[in-house]
Amino acid sequence: MLDSISRALQLDLPKLVQAAFTEETFSPAPNINPKFFRSDVPLPRPLTVDHLKDALNETQRIIHLINVSLINIGAQPLVHYMQGNNFSGLISNLLCNSFSKLTPFKHNSHQAYPDLIATDPSARRTVGLEVKTTIKVGKGGESHNGHSGWHLIGCFQIAEDTGDIVFVHVMLGDLKGHQAADSDWKYVGSRVNAATGSRRTETYITTAEGTTKLRDGTVYLDANVVSHQRWRQARKGKVPPHSIFSQS
Repeated sequence: MLDSISRALQLDLPKLVQAAFTEETFSPAPNINPKFFRSDVPLPRPLTVDHLKDALNETQRIIHLINVSLINIGAQPLVHYMQGNNFSGLISNLLCNSFSKLTPFKHNSHQAYPDLIATDPSARRTVGLEVKTTIKVGKGGESHNGHSGWHLIGCFQIAEDTGDIVFVHVMLGDLKGHQAADSDWKYVGSRVNAATGSRRTETYITTAEGTTKLRDGTVYLDANVVSHQRWRQARKGKVPPHSIFSQS
């Protein structure tokens, strides 16, 4: 994808990437505010809040450095050269790379579920983590397979002037797969876009209960940007003590 962008702009890709990863920038990269983390939210072991903070900051830093390189040569920020869904997909990939670099969760394999795996030392078992990012704050999960396991949804904003991204909401949930009787996933099939005639791939989205489970697991929330009070809830049983709704 970056190679296509560099050819379209008639830029040398190796020099662009090299410049993007230099530490000499004209402005600092945006950082996560540690005060917005909710430390009582259950995380997939052995992940910690510090691990999560490092991975989010690294992802923001890489996009910032790429944008600085583009702006310095007279081009526009990266987001201007990509469709929205492709940009979100790129952020997901970068976040996975940041996890693999800075946390116990490492890349699984290309085209395989889940995106990341780690060993839970307390239970001596492998734990998976599927990662998605979006600009739609509070959005539920979306998957091509609707698997069981831990899912992370990272919601970010894009700065209009610099094109930098800032994560404003991150939620995690241990979801039940589509084969379970009380699955957290709903099959929505393959839809055709009436305007373009293109067909989407097979898709699962979280049920109301699955989305609520993710929202309960809000581990990072910028309350200055995100207002969750009107978000719908659908669950069986009581509101868990770690949920954002328990404080509403």
